[in-house]
Amino acid sequence: MIFSSKNKHINLLPGFLCPAGVSGAGSNNISRFCLILSLILIFSAHCSYGQGLIHTDSNTYQVQQVIVTGIKDTSVRSSGMNIVRVNIRQMEQRGAFNLSDALARVPGLSQITTGFSISKPVIRGLYGNRVLTLLSGLRFDNQQWQDEHGLGLSYIGIDRVEIIKGPASVLYGSDAVGGAINIIEETPDTSTPAKKMDINFRGFYNTLGTLTDIGYQTVKSNRNWWTLRAGIESHADYQDGHNTRILNSRSNGYYLKLGRGYTSGRWKSTLRYNGSLNSYGFIFDSLNTSTVGGGSRYARSMSGPHHTVILNLLNASNTLILKSSTLHINAGFQSNLRMEDEGAGMISLNMHLISLLLNPKWEKHLRNHWDLILNNQLTAENNTNYGSRVIVPDANLLEANFSAFVRKTAEHFIFETGASAGAKRIQTFRTAQQNGPDKEIQPFTKDRLTYSGIVAGAWLPDDHFTLKSNIASGFRAGNLAELASNGLHEGIFRYEIGRPDLKIEQNINADLTAAYQSTSLRLEASIYYKRFLNYIYLAPTMEEFYGFKIYRYRQGNARLYGTEIGFSWKPELLQGLQLRGSYALTRGLLDDGSNLPYIPAQKFSGSLRFERRTSHGRWLSYYIEPEYIHVLQQSYPG
Repeated sequence: MIFSSKNKHINLLPGFLCPAGVSGAGSNNISRFCLILSLILIFSAHCSYGQGLIHTDSNTYQVQQVIVTGIKDTSVRSSGMNIVRVNIRQMEQRGAFNLSDALARVPGLSQITTGFSISKPVIRGLYGNRVLTLLSGLRFDNQQWQDEHGLGLSYIGIDRVEIIKGPASVLYGSDAVGGAINIIEETPDTSTPAKKMDINFRGFYNTLGTLTDIGYQTVKSNRNWWTLRAGIESHADYQDGHNTRILNSRSNGYYLKLGRGYTSGRWKSTLRYNGSLNSYGFIFDSLNTSTVGGGSRYARSMSGPHHTVILNLLNASNTLILKSSTLHINAGFQSNLRMEDEGAGMISLNMHLISLLLNPKWEKHLRNHWDLILNNQLTAENNTNYGSRVIVPDANLLEANFSAFVRKTAEHFIFETGASAGAKRIQTFRTAQQNGPDKEIQPFTKDRLTYSGIVAGAWLPDDHFTLKSNIASGFRAGNLAELASNGLHEGIFRYEIGRPDLKIEQNINADLTAAYQSTSLRLEASIYYKRFLNYIYLAPTMEEFYGFKIYRYRQGNARLYGTEIGFSWKPELLQGLQLRGSYALTRGLLDDGSNLPYIPAQKFSGSLRFERRTSHGRWLSYYIEPEYIHVLQQSYPG
């Protein structure tokens, strides 16, 4: 439900939550009702004070949505790549627990989770370092190569997420072989001076948790602006479908975001800071209530085994309008400190990853509706261990990727093509307990040359129908874990050993998408096929390390294919009603016939949404959206 006025509105949004008053009432009847309701409803409160509040009619589609992901800022339709846009309102109304959970509702996307809190997105069966995450336009590395290392980003304070399904290495360099997820921060509307403050509260029934944030933004008459947002969340252990408490699945987080925008003539500058402190509990079969901070269902203590991740991100984006071209310069600094307590009451694993990033891009409009874009991605990273336990060594990583694009715009046709070449260096250093004289893997330096390309087109015969096709290639070098792991990963009970001689993993992807969209109906269907050379995967062996099974990284050629179908219908005669549904299938195989790991099963989803505004629609509106998701049994486990 949405309750709103000119200066204040309160949202009650659907998802997996119950209102705090109900969940704490103590009545068995109410508790049963709340448990059932939590399957389909989320309740959240949002209060906003200020000027310039915008209310959009959810019964009409915005066909020309401007995107910043891809070759050139354009609309979703006017790109040959398969790009999906999800805004913050959609995420919150779906009752998402975190960012990965919100994106998992998109056809072709899913997530790998360890409990509610630790999750990472999967695009068409590919995850981890095969899916590149971008924050403020720059690559974001949260050491997500490990299964129990989640994405670790909250959706508070963002405007939208744009997803590329398919290789995006031409645009962003390595690691984008499966696609890219571009997280775009909120930016005030600078058309008129305004001040605005908002307070958001979300309550989660299953985890007895809350997520609260407060934001303030101001826009001055000269289009200069600044924003501030702070948030806090806390979750207890969740319960599974049998009402069994999953011990130590708790989590908490603290967030701070600052933004500053400045415009002067032909120069536009944006400076952003993003800081967070998160703790996530480990889930072990051997845990008991005495080791995780007491037996209370409400317990939130992090006295048991847990991760602690501290992020500090600084980004400066500048745009210069030159005489006949445009120059973009985006630079960033990222600090990622990951600490783990395996239950001894002290930090044993302590890794610090520092990243320096630079992305200059030059755009030039040529004759006859041709555009030229030159792009350069530069990355320097340093990983340092400070703890007594080490799973990947100290290392430096350097990468440079240069690309050139051309884009042709005609009345009913868009053509895009580009190519890139790059180099990546990975240098590891001798690290205590990791690669001593008695260890299998010794320090090394690896240099890798890379290349990729794309040819894409979009046919738009009218205002409703779109046909897209693209062929693109992607690449990635093995990450630190795949190349140089030599240790016990206690969060997943595996001893992993890397392979420094791993070759570059490359793929080529063919994608075909057809879409129809009007004011009341949207239909979309895609098919795709991916061919991998030197696909990197982790395989068990017959070896053991003090009772723990040893896993080693392997390579082999593979193929991956699938389809996605989605629709949305808003009947004109039944105002406020919306029917949505989707289907996704992904299949992955190595050339030897074995299945690729972590390929999602077939999934059907459907929802029926009813939204109604009163005659004073600016004052009161409400909606309810039950959703059904059916995941078939995975008959081809990896």
